Amino acid sequence: MPSSGKVESQGWPKDVGIIALEVYFPSQYVDQTELEQFDGVSSGKYTVGLGQSKMGFCSDREDINSLCLTVVQRLVEKYNISYSDIGRLEVGTETIIDKSKSVKTVLMQLFEDSGNTNIEGIDTTNACYGGTAALFNALNWVESSSWDGRYAMVVAGDIAVYATGNARCTGGAGAVAMLVGPGAPLVLDRGVRGTHMQHVYDFYKPEMASEYPTVDGKLSIQCYLHALDKCYEVYSNRAQAEGIKAGHSLLDSADAFVFHSPYCRLVQKSLARLLLNDFLRDPSPDFEGKYAGLEGFKEVKLENTYFDRSVETSFLKASKEIYESKTKPGLLISNQVGNMYTPSVYGGLASFLSSRTLSDVAGKRVVLFSYGSGLAASMFSLSVSEDQSPGSPLEKLMSNMSKIPERLESRQKREPSVFADMMKLREDTHHLAPYSSVGSVEDLFPGTWFLTEVDNMHRRKYERKPLMSATDVNMADISQIKKTTVQQSQPVSVENSKNLIQATIRTQHRKL
Repeated sequence: MPSSGKVESQGWPKDVGIIALEVYFPSQYVDQTELEQFDGVSSGKYTVGLGQSKMGFCSDREDINSLCLTVVQRLVEKYNISYSDIGRLEVGTETIIDKSKSVKTVLMQLFEDSGNTNIEGIDTTNACYGGTAALFNALNWVESSSWDGRYAMVVAGDIAVYATGNARCTGGAGAVAMLVGPGAPLVLDRGVRGTHMQHVYDFYKPEMASEYPTVDGKLSIQCYLHALDKCYEVYSNRAQAEGIKAGHSLLDSADAFVFHSPYCRLVQKSLARLLLNDFLRDPSPDFEGKYAGLEGFKEVKLENTYFDRSVETSFLKASKEIYESKTKPGLLISNQVGNMYTPSVYGGLASFLSSRTLSDVAGKRVVLFSYGSGLAASMFSLSVSEDQSPGSPLEKLMSNMSKIPERLESRQKREPSVFADMMKLREDTHHLAPYSSVGSVEDLFPGTWFLTEVDNMHRRKYERKPLMSATDVNMADISQIKKTTVQQSQPVSVENSKNLIQATIRTQHRKL
C-alpha cells in the first residue's frame, strides 16, 4: 500500500484517486424470471424489458448501518490497512433510519481499539448521488491544506425497496467502500468534471415512517437522460481542452463507460444517447461509417428525443458494438443484484474491473456518470495505472475484484413468495421499537455485521458473524463455505416463513 505518512511537500499530491475498493451485496437473491411469474406479468418484462436477471435483498437482520460496517471492515482486512491511518470517513446514502445520527458515527465503533477519533466527515445525502458527493469531498480534502497525509475512506450504501407493484422488481441492496489518497491505481482526472443540478420531483421519500419512495417513473427517466446530456456537454468540452477527447467523439477516446444503473436497459439507452450527442455535434458526420443509416436524424432537437422510439431504436442499433465492448462489462453487479442506489455506479466500476485482466485494464481510461434524483448528476473520469508489477496497488486491487463473480455465484436463491414475505416483514416492522430481529444469521456471508435488536429508545445493537478462519478474509473458499451451510441447514418453508413473520409482527406490537 502507498505510504500515508505526513505531508512533506507543497503542491498537488501525485496520482490522487481510488487506492482500494470493496463491494458488499446480500447473500440471498430472487430470480427475476420467477418473479415475473409470481407477479403475473408478461414473460420477459423484467428480464428483457429491464435487463435484470437477479435481485439481491436483505432480511430484517440487515440495515444501512450493518451494510456499511461490513464493507468497511472487509476493506480494512483485505488490504491490511490500519484504522489509525484514516483521517476522513464519509458516507453517502439515502437509506435514512435516523434524522440526526449519521451512519458515519456508527462506523466509529470500528475505530475504538485504534484510539483514532480524529476523523473528519459525516453523511452526504441526495438520492443516488450521495456516494459521488462523498468521493468528491474526499478527493478535495486530500488536495487541500486540510490534508494531514492520511487516507480518506468513502462508503456508499443503500437498501432499495419498493411497495408491491411495477417498481418492486427494480430494487436491490449493497455497499461499496473506497480508500482515497495519492499513489492510487485509479487516478481521478483533474479538471474535467461535468455537473448538472436542478430542482425536480422525480423520485423522493417524503414519508419518514416508510422505506418506500414516491416515484414519477416517466419523469425520472427524462430527468436522467436530460442530466446525462448536460453533464456530457460540459465534460466533453473540458475533456477536449485537456486532450482527453480526440475529435468530435468521446466514445472513441475512452475505453469504458460506467453509468448509474436503476436497471440495465436504461444504461444501454444512455450509451446510445452519447452517440446521439456526438452525432448532433459533429459538423460533418460520416454517413458511410459509424453514422450509416442515421442521415434522417440530423435535424432533430436533443430535448425532443427522450421518448422518440425511432431515434432510440436507431441509435441503440448503431451503438451496439460500442455498448458490448465498453459498457456491458460494467453491468454484472447491476444485472445480478439490482439497483444499489448510491453505490450503483461504483458497483459498475467494480464490475468492469472484474471483467478484465491486469494487462487489459492497465493504462485505460473509464468515464463514469452518476445520477441522483431531485436532481444532482456528474460525469467524470479516471485513468488506470500502468504499473502491473507484483504487489503493486493495481495488482492488489485487480486480485480483489476478480473474486466478484465467484461471490455472486455463492449466494442463495429464495422463492419469490419468501422475498415477498420478507418485504412485508420489513414494511410492518420499519422503525418499530423495541424489536428483536428474526432473520437467519446462518445464511449471512462470513464476516457480515447484522442487527440483533432495537431497544425501546430506538438504539440499535449489532454483532458480526465470525469469519470461518483467519485466512478466510479474502473469501477464497466462499463457494464451498456456502455449499456446506446449505447442506447443513433445513430448506426454507414458505408456509413456515409466513407463520414466523406473522407471529413476529404480533409479538413486537404487543411489546409496545
